[in-house]
Amino acid sequence: MSNAARWKLVLGSPADASNDIPLSPDYGRMDEVLTALYDSDQAERKAGLGSSAPRVSRWLGDIRSYFPSSVVAVMQKDAMQRLGLQRMLLEPEILRTVQPDVHLVGLLMSLGRVMPAKVKHTAREVVQRVVQDLEQRLANPLRQAVQGALSRAVRNPRPRYAEINWGATIRANLKHYQPAYKTVVPEKLIGYGRRGQALKEIVLCVDQSGSMASSVVYAGVFGAVLASLKAVKTHMVVFDTAVADLTQDLQDPVDLLFGIQLGGGTDINRALTYCQQLITRPTDTILVLISDLYEGGNQAEMLKRTASLNAAGVTMVALLALSDEGAPSFDRQLAEQLAALGVPSFACTPDQFPALMAGAIQGHDLQAATT
Repeated sequence: MSNAARWKLVLGSPADASNDIPLSPDYGRMDEVLTALYDSDQAERKAGLGSSAPRVSRWLGDIRSYFPSSVVAVMQKDAMQRLGLQRMLLEPEILRTVQPDVHLVGLLMSLGRVMPAKVKHTAREVVQRVVQDLEQRLANPLRQAVQGALSRAVRNPRPRYAEINWGATIRANLKHYQPAYKTVVPEKLIGYGRRGQALKEIVLCVDQSGSMASSVVYAGVFGAVLASLKAVKTHMVVFDTAVADLTQDLQDPVDLLFGIQLGGGTDINRALTYCQQLITRPTDTILVLISDLYEGGNQAEMLKRTASLNAAGVTMVALLALSDEGAPSFDRQLAEQLAALGVPSFACTPDQFPALMAGAIQGHDLQAATT
């Protein structure tokens, strides 16, 4: 391809209004799909793709043919905003053509209330595919990080035989090595926490306002993984101006995500009030508030409640975002006030979340780790 042709693709057809720069058939079609999305005014865009399902299906298929998956995801997201494809996604034949990703799941969640019955089965299949992909990538790192942190952070001073942590016990008793017998005589046994007892309680308190869509999806997947660990008792609470406890849905993250209603306002104080009622062992509890902190409720009461939780021994952290979308928009003043109370506030990518949970379980200074 000539440099002039490349610039034509970059700048769009208006840069070559007289059409003096020829494009091969493939690059000509690539130019058409880009023009349909980016170059026309709003009315022309709608006319260009029209409201026809076959046209939109063909356009969605074309972008997958001409661009890598990372670019397709960006173009799909732009199409939702610029072309009004939300309406088109309410047709099953269109939904099947879209490359599923976290943004699409967020969109389907936001459309849940208006989604026709004929679409819901297809939408569930799309969400299932995304959830399975995320679990394959994120589940094992989280399980390993949490289980490893628990084994290091929790000590059972009177373990039964099956509960003995042999590695830690041997290291702690090396000074009692008996050369004559070529063995260590353990004076102190170190054990794992007793089976059947949750060693830590984790409360995920998730803001389900529309701006937090990606964070909600990741939180749902992580919540399901944590709920599968017997040594951890996990609660999943979502909120806007009301609070919903979805803990019972953690066994099926797809059901959980479809139970979330994106949109609405934000009342963090009400959500923390509910979470505080769930906590029975404050010093063994980690509360993860996932919110951009644009509080629409009583901010003064919210800060008092946070201070109360912190004083009781709850490990609390505020995640401004749980996504790969870069620097989030958030209430900086409230984040600074939380930090002054000892509650670190920072964005976290999904890949960083396992290490975050491990650090919280082991009692590391998360605020120092993020500064």
